[in-house]
Amino acid sequence: MEDFERLLNESVKTHGHICPGQVLGVKMSMLGLKEIGIEDPKGKDKKNIIVFVEMDRCATDAVQSVTGCSLGRRTMKFVDYGKMAAAFLNLKTGQAIRVIAKEDAREKAKECFPEIKNKYTAQLEAYKVMSDKELFDVMEINVELKPEDMPGRPLRRIKCDLCGEYVQDMREIYREGKILCKPCADGGYYRTEGVSSCRLHEVKLTGE
Repeated sequence: MEDFERLLNESVKTHGHICPGQVLGVKMSMLGLKEIGIEDPKGKDKKNIIVFVEMDRCATDAVQSVTGCSLGRRTMKFVDYGKMAAAFLNLKTGQAIRVIAKEDAREKAKECFPEIKNKYTAQLEAYKVMSDKELFDVMEINVELKPEDMPGRPLRRIKCDLCGEYVQDMREIYREGKILCKPCADGGYYRTEGVSSCRLHEVKLTGE
């Protein structure tokens, strides 16, 4: 329990506030690390772990805080499934498990603290004391990582034939004899229609 409280406090400092997602993320990470045999994720085991998070929510900050994994170090992978779940992979042994938050834990939280009227406060306090079995489902999985998805320097950088920007980590797409980045091939989250060439130049210079 002391480890949980310490890890939760560290996570809250990183995230900025305490919330039910922080509690779930910390407990999810503690369970995942234990199941795959990672004892010291920020120390001697830091090169042996990769985490896949399936949500861009509060719990993800907690997972990063507890495991030490990050997008920048390529030890955290974001898979946009919109699920309160994360998978933990031991690179040394190949063992991997996926931890999924149970939906009915929300209702059980109300039962634990019926006197607390605010449902989020009730969840926060209940998740602290509920067992892993009450909070999570756990499944053993197989994860096969491609060389270009591993931590380390990029295997190559290549220029997009349309926009001229460079693509690394073998994310380029080959189509009709051309080398394309994903936005040029299939569209991206941004568009430049309606932006004047002068404004485009200004954006490039200022980095906006």
